Amino acid sequence: MNKFRILLFAVVGILFSAMTTFAQVEGAAGGAGDNAFSVNKYRAIAAGVGFAIAVLGGALGQSRIGAAACEGAARNPGAAARIQTMMILGLALIESLVLFALVVVFAVVKATAT
Repeated sequence: MNKFRILLFAVVGILFSAMTTFAQVEGAAGGAGDNAFSVNKYRAIAAGVGFAIAVLGGALGQSRIGAAACEGAARNPGAAARIQTMMILGLALIESLVLFALVVVFAVVKATAT
């Protein structure tokens, strides 16, 4: 419960700090064009942070799969070939999710450039 509470407060803090991004007074120096530039800039930063989180999750998942496969092969050497096949399948699926996140980041950044 304590970890959930910490995560909740972290998410709420990030959301509250993101509100100031859109809090520009109408007619301020630079006008609406400056606000659009700021939003696009923060969109690109958010895409990069999101991809970093996706890569971190993929790396943690792949390391856990590798550790579990090594442990399973050590406990039952006769099933090592089947374990290795399932491990490679799992690694490919995780890597495809990370590559999909990269495609999404490219789509967001390209939309920012236009």
